Amino acid sequence: MVKNPFSVYKSPKMIVMMILGLYSALPFIMVFSTLSFWLSDIGLNVKTVAMFSLVRLPFSFKFLWAPLIDRGKIPFLTDKLGRRKSWGLLCQFLIMCSLIGLVATKPLQNPSMTAVLAICVAFFSASQDIVLDAFRIEYFDKSEQGAASATYVFGYRIGMLIAGAGALLMADHLGWTAVYQIIGLSFLIVMLIFFKVKEPEYTPTEKISFKNAVVEPLADFFKKPGWLLILLFLLTYKLCETTLGTVTPKLYLELGFTKTQIAAVVKVWGIVATLLGGFLGGALIVRVGIIKSLIICGMLQGISNLPFAVLSLNEQSFLWLNISIISDNMASGMATSAFVAYMSSLCNKSYTGTQYALLSSVMALPRDVLSASSGFLVQAMGWALFFVLTAFLSLPSLLILYFLNRKMKKYN
Repeated sequence: MVKNPFSVYKSPKMIVMMILGLYSALPFIMVFSTLSFWLSDIGLNVKTVAMFSLVRLPFSFKFLWAPLIDRGKIPFLTDKLGRRKSWGLLCQFLIMCSLIGLVATKPLQNPSMTAVLAICVAFFSASQDIVLDAFRIEYFDKSEQGAASATYVFGYRIGMLIAGAGALLMADHLGWTAVYQIIGLSFLIVMLIFFKVKEPEYTPTEKISFKNAVVEPLADFFKKPGWLLILLFLLTYKLCETTLGTVTPKLYLELGFTKTQIAAVVKVWGIVATLLGGFLGGALIVRVGIIKSLIICGMLQGISNLPFAVLSLNEQSFLWLNISIISDNMASGMATSAFVAYMSSLCNKSYTGTQYALLSSVMALPRDVLSASSGFLVQAMGWALFFVLTAFLSLPSLLILYFLNRKMKKYN
């Protein structure tokens, strides 16, 4: 009898993965779209709001300190708790403190201090991601990796819902200060859970050195055929999605939607569409493979940006708001499933933390740098032309993937 493929999800370890995914998403969203909503709500202009996307640069450069987290020890804590648990708990504690400190700043009077605290949240959150990505790969057998990734992503989407729609709803009733304080203090929950889980097994390494922490993981990656094309592909695949991510909150508010309306449509239905897209993306990978899935999902990403152009020309059109959000998030969910599967397939398990941090940092770089210019593009082009431009940004990655696939076939 064939084993039920869904039985793997019954493991308590999968519940842990879902919770860890949730708490990976919370701080990221709090300095991404929710921060944009907060800053827009208090009256900052679109240029300043867009420039705040730069505070997320630690996610793009986390590979720089990933070797330390991957191989290094924290005095006393690592010997008592283990490598992954000690670093994870430290990062979670610092995220909690930074979120509470962030909302105590005054963005209108002193935006620089707000930016500093937001960078702290991003830095400690990116560091936590290094730990959790390595923990996920080491915590499960090879046969469970697909289910573990899917469960982690599911938890991540729930975290997006809480930090997105949940934060907007709470802000309408409790105010922004309470929102950041509540989500910050909730990290006590994940700290307790992470303290209780079993440290994953790993082979102890020799004393950390520049060679074994940095040179060997990077040298292993750069031995791959077509490594330069791989990096270019990672840089460009999410361009069409990430370029518009920072400024869309400003569009919704300009069109006259309330925060509660935005929470209901953008956050709730958007997350539902993303989850559905994630399941569809996973099924597509099984059906046609990773490369073809990347091509199909990449095309859908570009097409799904076009309804935003129509939305921008129709004041308070709930029809086009729903069409725009559902299509965009479903395409994003599908593309993310294919993209994460592709990045995971590139990693050598001997260098999990460092290599995955490198790949995810490269992927995040255009999101954090180019999205900072989106406010200037909106002012120069207008909303409609801006969204048409972002749709065409899906094409460079597909062209790179075509040549990368041809090159890889020569080595197979």
